[in-house]
Amino acid sequence: MHIITGFLGSGKTTLIHSLIEQKPVDEKWAILVNEFGQIGIDQAMFDARDDVVIKGLPGGCLCCQLAFVLQAALVNLLSRSKPDRVIIEPSGLGHPAGLLDLLRGDAFCEVVEVHDIIATLDPRRMDDARARQHDTFRDQLDMADAVALTMLDQSTPEQLSAAHAFVAQHWPPRKWVQEAPQGALPIALLTQSGHTAASDISMPASHQQLAAAPSLEGTFFDFPPPPGKPQRETGTSLGYTSTGLRWHPSERFELDRLAAYLGELPREARIKGVFHTNHGWKRLNRADGSMSIESSAWRQDSRLEVILPAALTSPNMEFDEFLTT
Repeated sequence: MHIITGFLGSGKTTLIHSLIEQKPVDEKWAILVNEFGQIGIDQAMFDARDDVVIKGLPGGCLCCQLAFVLQAALVNLLSRSKPDRVIIEPSGLGHPAGLLDLLRGDAFCEVVEVHDIIATLDPRRMDDARARQHDTFRDQLDMADAVALTMLDQSTPEQLSAAHAFVAQHWPPRKWVQEAPQGALPIALLTQSGHTAASDISMPASHQQLAAAPSLEGTFFDFPPPPGKPQRETGTSLGYTSTGLRWHPSERFELDRLAAYLGELPREARIKGVFHTNHGWKRLNRADGSMSIESSAWRQDSRLEVILPAALTSPNMEFDEFLTT
């Protein structure tokens, strides 16, 4: 069992893609993706494969809101798929303490071995005091056994140097700190890892307050909404607001206009989406103002998730006013 954690937009999913491409041919993997948002974009970010099972858990963070849902999902995943290796990707706002408590508890302690916890760190965060001072951001790194430095092509040498220095301040030292250009991480760092040495860290009060009210809302939808009637879901917690939308797969978007519209949203917006466009099916991913567009094998529906600090969210922000072609 592996946990790959990291703050919003730090490249966790890209890193996991890199590891999947290096997967030993004789292993079956399961990827359990948790999202703060309500729609479940990250599951659509993975292409279908017979040797990799993808399970999405949207609608909150595993450590508190979905802790009881996670236990049921993980039991089901292990019994049905019988994977050789499981990678859990918590929400970027998820605190790893609750997840680790669950995996070390009676239900799983004799079933799974939790190996090194890997935290992804975007060096550009070194310029963001709000992120550096965020309890979850700091605790993700404090609990990590190892750190992968991501987003190198978008970071300055000064930011990269500051990230190395920031990690070096932690005691005890991390087992390794690896620069991961384009999210590429040598698979040996995963397959040859040892048991996690993460010590107990108390969850911040913001997470503990949510722990008393687990929710099953935000489940992964099996059927798309009717044409011309996009489905909208919103949620607010931990100081952030998520807005998610889904469209029928027959509706097509003009890619240039779509990218331009999303590019005008606040720089702080974390944006993920998969769309049927006039150039085929595309995945859009924006973090810290930088947008990437890739082809996608997803065909179930078009969907968008936008996560913003609650203070920057406007009640008049109507993402569903996109014009389809």
